[in-house]
Amino acid sequence: MRYKLLGKSGLRVSELALGTMTFGEDWGFGASKEESKKIFDQFVEAGGNFIDTACNYTNGTSEKFIGEFIQGNREQFVIATKYSLSTRRNDPNGGGNHRKNLVQTIEGSLKRLNTDYIDLLWLHAWDFTTPIEEVMRALDDMVRAGKVLYVGISDTPAWIVSQANTLAMLRGWTPFIGLQVEYNLLQRAPERDLLPMARAFDIGVTAWAPMAGGALTGKYLNDQSKEELKRLTPESKRLNDINSKIAMEVVKIAGEIGSTPAQVALNWVRQQSGVMIPIVGARKVSQMTDNLGAVEFKLSSEHLRNLNQVSEIELGFPHEFLSSEPVRNALFGTTFSKIDNHRK
Repeated sequence: MRYKLLGKSGLRVSELALGTMTFGEDWGFGASKEESKKIFDQFVEAGGNFIDTACNYTNGTSEKFIGEFIQGNREQFVIATKYSLSTRRNDPNGGGNHRKNLVQTIEGSLKRLNTDYIDLLWLHAWDFTTPIEEVMRALDDMVRAGKVLYVGISDTPAWIVSQANTLAMLRGWTPFIGLQVEYNLLQRAPERDLLPMARAFDIGVTAWAPMAGGALTGKYLNDQSKEELKRLTPESKRLNDINSKIAMEVVKIAGEIGSTPAQVALNWVRQQSGVMIPIVGARKVSQMTDNLGAVEFKLSSEHLRNLNQVSEIELGFPHEFLSSEPVRNALFGTTFSKIDNHRK
């Protein structure tokens, strides 16, 4: 396993992050404590040091397991957890981005993780009710208090993240160094604004659901599996003719190069520009073994091109408008092709 600098920081994190939403069986699925420990150990033995969890994963069991697993070697790991989602359903302050929830969530996470500090704290999802000034100042206070070392933001529009980091830089507060988004061959919407923004601000990206909940492994290509997914998650948008075509291309390439579809899907994410770190989760050791195999090879330019073409999305306005020939001619005259633009 190699390591990446996470965004505009000197923090070294492994090229894969261990997702631990499956640690614990509180939600009716997931891995037992014994199996979770095996998965954790396997990831660490492969060189992984980047652990991703959240205050509410498996009702706090995920954090408790991690707290036990890291004892005796705490400093080796980059522990990332999240705040925002409600932990008390009937309490209006039991969730959200505001300072009160931030403080009480951190205290709970520190206890469950059995540690004095959190390496990376993610804002889990934007609530559209808390002023950005309150969020950034409260996060900065947690960093200055030594309870948090770095901060990141997940599942939030690009314009809010841009506003937040600009405000932080102007006021000397702690900026976001990480951005967490759903990103995979079935979900390329972040390419419109979120990923260009991350590159512009030098923010590292961690991609959740890099295999689209298993849809890119090919397991839902037969009719029986499709019906089973519809029964379990009737609202799923991962089942349609276009997505099936993308999954078939992943399976085809895996067969050509002697890998697994999961590894192909992971490597497509890994090989995108910028700091791009897939979050890999598992319920069984065998699944983690498969995931870790992705770091042993890279997809060819031809395979990347085929995957990009079959999954291509429309960038929409203003991107397509600004890249059109009439607009370029209006902006540059006849000189556009003569300009070497290193900011592309």
